[in-house]
Amino acid sequence: MAWRMLRRKDFHTGLVNLAFRKDHGVKKHFSSGTIGNLAQVYHGDRPKRSASCMPSNHFTIRNFHAGVYMLAWSRKREDVVGLKAPKKEKRVKKENRTQPPVEAPYIAPKPKTSIKSLPDKTVEIFDGMTLLDLSKRTGAYISTLQGILADLGEKVESEFDSISIDLAELVSMELGVNTRRMHTGEGTNEPRPAVVTVMGHVDHGKTSLLDALRQTSVAAKEAGGITQHIGAFVVEMPSGASITFLDTPGHAAFSAMRARGAAVTDIVVLVVAADDGVMPQTLEAMSHAKASNVPIVVAINKCDKSGADPERVRIQLGSEGLLLEDMGGDVQVVEISAVAKSGLDKLEEALLLQAEMMDLKARIDGPAQAFVVEARVDRGRGPLATAIVKYGTLVSGQHIVVGAEWGRIRSLRDTAGNITQSAKPAMPIEIEGLRGLPMAGDDVVVVDSEERARMLSHGRKKQQEKDRLRKIDEGMAEELEIKEETPERVEMPIIVKADVQGSVQAVTDALRSLNSAQVFVNVVHVGVGPISEHDIDLAQACGAYIVGFNIRSPPSTITQAAARANIKVLLHKVIYHLLEEMGRAIVEKAPGTAETQVSGEAEVLNIFELKGRSKSKGSDIKIAGCRITDGHFSKSGTMRLLRSGDVVFEGPCASLKREKQDAETIEKGNDCGLVIQDCDDFQVGDIIQCLEQVIRKPKFISTQSGSVRIEC
Repeated sequence: MAWRMLRRKDFHTGLVNLAFRKDHGVKKHFSSGTIGNLAQVYHGDRPKRSASCMPSNHFTIRNFHAGVYMLAWSRKREDVVGLKAPKKEKRVKKENRTQPPVEAPYIAPKPKTSIKSLPDKTVEIFDGMTLLDLSKRTGAYISTLQGILADLGEKVESEFDSISIDLAELVSMELGVNTRRMHTGEGTNEPRPAVVTVMGHVDHGKTSLLDALRQTSVAAKEAGGITQHIGAFVVEMPSGASITFLDTPGHAAFSAMRARGAAVTDIVVLVVAADDGVMPQTLEAMSHAKASNVPIVVAINKCDKSGADPERVRIQLGSEGLLLEDMGGDVQVVEISAVAKSGLDKLEEALLLQAEMMDLKARIDGPAQAFVVEARVDRGRGPLATAIVKYGTLVSGQHIVVGAEWGRIRSLRDTAGNITQSAKPAMPIEIEGLRGLPMAGDDVVVVDSEERARMLSHGRKKQQEKDRLRKIDEGMAEELEIKEETPERVEMPIIVKADVQGSVQAVTDALRSLNSAQVFVNVVHVGVGPISEHDIDLAQACGAYIVGFNIRSPPSTITQAAARANIKVLLHKVIYHLLEEMGRAIVEKAPGTAETQVSGEAEVLNIFELKGRSKSKGSDIKIAGCRITDGHFSKSGTMRLLRSGDVVFEGPCASLKREKQDAETIEKGNDCGLVIQDCDDFQVGDIIQCLEQVIRKPKFISTQSGSVRIEC
């Protein structure tokens, strides 16, 4: 029985292999005898035994079973038995390309942020605005804003969630959009003192008026008797009311300071001298006040002088479009004298009346917002910023961001120099504790933490750097246009150092106004504080002038280093003298323009002819006997022969003699003999002009109003 089961097993194995052979097309390798033997086993016939007592057909099946692998090996098949081998694809011969490959157009990748608005567009942001509001204002997608907030460590899931004004500014800066903070007036509003800015022409008595109001003497301390800074202080009036005054410079170079004063003020006091009348800076102060939509109170000063004419001042102001009360307008006019201290009570009454009509109130609680009117560096206290609080209460110890600088308020000082813990609206204070020097005109913003202050400061610095590079590119483009028009233009590098940030800006703007077609004034570096060794090294590297305004004299080591490096250092305390000396230096450095001018005229009185000269001396020549009627004649000049007003000939002088002696120059009233090269067409009565090439330098022009310019 065991033998029969074994035979059946072998038989089934052979059938399986037989089926495999049939499927793979190898049926022809089987013999009929083998099939017959398989059938005998299937029907149960006992096969004949061999001498080895083993069935002979068993070996046939075994050989048949092993022959499948041998057949696969003989055909060098690599596939496993029982799996279908993949069909081989036909080889296609590649055609040789005769045409060059077609270049596919470049497709730029999609930007991560999609902003519909322009990068230089300014959007308004406010505290508590939603993500949807910011998306509409900046033109960016909600997902983009959420991604930026996630990078900043803030998670905002819904588009209707509100964010702080600091986060809104950080996100806008990441998108490259400029922002303007809009502060809400929510909170407790209380009356505040008026901020009054005193403006007018230089030397019309603005500082003297403030001296009379606060019974001090500031004008005596100013260099040259003119104000060169913004002074902010509080004056207690006799009636008990307090007014915050800003004193602005009147010189033409300090236009930016006057603009800042008008931007932060409530009322402008326009001081006009009764003996001088309306001047250019008076008109400029009027335009600043009108641009800021600030009411004006006119104070006609110096009415005690003999040449005072207040009526003429009124007529001039009316002709400039200022509607005075005397002429049916709403602008109050007060006649005063700062020296005699007359009319000050009327001026106080006019200011308080104007402030009462305006109903000045401000929010006193919540975070403060202030405006920087001046900034400077103190040797012991570091960067200091003079600011006026607009809203809220500024408290010592808060973290603030001022422009692109940040810091923690170390101390607050009032105008008298006393330390105070807080500052309320309309109060001028001096802020100490900043990490860097801010720019005059920057806003002071209170933030929650030091980390937020750092982030805002870093983002603003990046934005300022982008703006600076863009301005440099624009300036280089303008410079190339100027170079195309003017073939020769020299560069004059200048380093500016001053005592406060406002003076740095004023001096820089004034020097840049001296640009001309021949000299390019390039301010390579500005700074606040005394001249340092770094300034000397920088000036030596680029060959720059060092201009110090209203700073102390440098130590002897700095002075000697500048002398060894042949660096010019100009120190001045009055803006007039500084601009005059720089104007002369610019004129001296200018290459000038070559021009042809008539240096003299002569009349032909007689004609002499030399004949029979040897070949070595040349052919016959004609000599014009002339008398110089104007100017002088030079042998190096070009001679122009005129007849009846028309030019007959023009050429170089071959010979110039006086009394048979060669002469280089002959002055007016003398007779001379003149030979013009290649010219023998002289007639009695002709006019001969001597032309010379001269280098004309530009002119430095200073007007009575204080403005300066270079005229080529």
